[in-house]
Amino acid sequence: MPLFTGTQQRYYDNAQSFTGDGSTTEFTLLFNPLPTDAGLFIVFINNQQVSQTLYDATPYNNSTGVITFDTAPAAGALIVVQQINFDENLGNYQFIELDDIVNNFIISYVGNEKLITKVKRADVAFHAQRGLQELSYDTFKSIKSQEIELPPSLSMRMPHDYVNYVKLTWKDDDGIEHIIYPTRNTSNPSPLLQDDQYDYTYNQDEELLKAQDSNTWLAFQDVETTSSEDVHANIYDHLTDAGRRFGLNPETTQSNGLFYIDPARGRIYFSSDLTGKIITLKYISDSLGTEEEMVVHKFAEEAMYKYIAHAILSTRMNVPEYLVARFKKERFAAIRQAKLRLSSLKMEELAQVMRGKSKQIKH
Repeated sequence: MPLFTGTQQRYYDNAQSFTGDGSTTEFTLLFNPLPTDAGLFIVFINNQQVSQTLYDATPYNNSTGVITFDTAPAAGALIVVQQINFDENLGNYQFIELDDIVNNFIISYVGNEKLITKVKRADVAFHAQRGLQELSYDTFKSIKSQEIELPPSLSMRMPHDYVNYVKLTWKDDDGIEHIIYPTRNTSNPSPLLQDDQYDYTYNQDEELLKAQDSNTWLAFQDVETTSSEDVHANIYDHLTDAGRRFGLNPETTQSNGLFYIDPARGRIYFSSDLTGKIITLKYISDSLGTEEEMVVHKFAEEAMYKYIAHAILSTRMNVPEYLVARFKKERFAAIRQAKLRLSSLKMEELAQVMRGKSKQIKH
């Protein structure tokens, strides 16, 4: 089957082709919606990608979709324009949507002469969402990430679907990630406003007035550092009493920076040596942030059915206890099997790692 079947035919809604005639320099794109600029598509002539400068010297007209070449492609040349921002749903076959999980459960488990004779769809949907949350924490691969440049405020906003962090890192010039470690020796407590007599101040509604940032955080933020070791040396000095401590503390004797999380304000604070660095936050979500995220990996599909069945049976009256215990065991076994499948252990990769374990470590 040929890739393109004719002139100006779209292929999978993310590419289209033209045929050069040796004189025409303008070609009209048929995408809907049209790319907003030339950087959102790539051009191939006779299966060879061409430089963007060949068709971007004359600005791409995003209102008419006209792309202009400096030199007309040769007669008979196959010109292919492909969107690079087109959502092709790559990799989605490995997942099944939560609505399909609910429908499949009702078909398989609910009805006459079935495990559950009658149940509301809303109940199944509730337990399905709860199962998605619980399995996301330690079974599914629900780790998400985001990257920012740390501003002078030394703080980073938590994502809206943040549940817990996996790790925070900063990137060096070679793209290598360095782990940032949490600190237990400072924080940003709620700063209460006081009058000249050190009494608390209130507003008209008798509510305590608070400042935006505490003196503790402001003092830590203002620490001047010339190198990343200065922050940790400063902390180490405060923790050390002369004559009472010997050796180094690995928690503070590293130079990758420090952070602490303020869940009340929804922010993550960093030490001053990380100013301007590219920070990556990898965190755990509950998979309920958007509809696109409410999917289940096919390796864990059976675990979801067992979770929903046990949840419904265990919350109903007059259900035999042996039946509840049976599905509790089946749920446990299905989740354990899903964890093993999703761990994606590969024999060759394990062998490569274990080769280094045979080396003798000298002290």
